Amino acid sequence: MTLSSAAPPPSVLFLCVHNAGRSQMGAAFLTHLAGDRVEVRSAGSAPADAVDPAVVAAMAEVGIDVSAETPKVLTAEAVRSSDVVITMGGGDACPVFPGKRYLDWQLDDPAGQGVDAVRPVREEIERRMRGLPAELGIAS
Repeated sequence: MTLSSAAPPPSVLFLCVHNAGRSQMGAAFLTHLAGDRVEVRSAGSAPADAVDPAVVAAMAEVGIDVSAETPKVLTAEAVRSSDVVITMGGGDACPVFPGKRYLDWQLDDPAGQGVDAVRPVREEIERRMRGLPAELGIAS
């Protein structure tokens, strides 16, 4: 039996309060860009019942399907098992653990405002996401 010495892929946790918009878009873009070279999760401190339909529609416009995603509750374990935690505006309550990298991306919350309000937020998340794989040390 041969043991692999390869390091596990980096893990990134995206947070927004309801886990129904910004964090879902961030997770979807990073998964789209990096595939299995990164472990991606998203959560919220007060998760909604479903991903915002305007977010589903806006992501479909760029060829990414988030219709099967469901909002998840933030747990300390999710933070503990992530290398990078990205809060996406809204002052989400996030536990802080030593050795984790925390990024705070101030993004408007387009909740309940329709696709026209989601598009600029989606574009800003996509712009920021373009550089993230390189920051994580993975090729996109």
